[in-house]
Amino acid sequence: MATSAKLANHGSSREGSAKASVADQIFQTVQSTSNLLHLMQQSSASQAQLRKLPKNLLAKTSIIKNTGQVLEQMPHVIASLDAHMENGLHSVPHLQPVVQLLANMESCQLNSLSQAHLSHEEHGLAKSSEVP
Repeated sequence: MATSAKLANHGSSREGSAKASVADQIFQTVQSTSNLLHLMQQSSASQAQLRKLPKNLLAKTSIIKNTGQVLEQMPHVIASLDAHMENGLHSVPHLQPVVQLLANMESCQLNSLSQAHLSHEEHGLAKSSEVP
């Protein structure tokens, strides 16, 4: 049992480091693109080349920087979500009595509704048999 837990932790650790590595590579690519655009904007020799770029690409420089910042935070967000999911999974056994209680309450309500409906029908049949 302890061995399987160690293997699971090792697997999630590898997955976490893989996610962090991918996020880091994406961030570096976005940051490099952003830096290149910024340097080209500052260089007079690059102005002619920049004019050839679509206008909306230059307008998206700040969005690219913001995307880089968001991607930088992603490994922390993923780790936090993983921790919350883990805590939620540990809470599942505690929810079983609540689920059973709700099922019992629903069953009791359905039984009483069914009894009331049958009683109402029997009462209606009794009245119709009294009519001459």
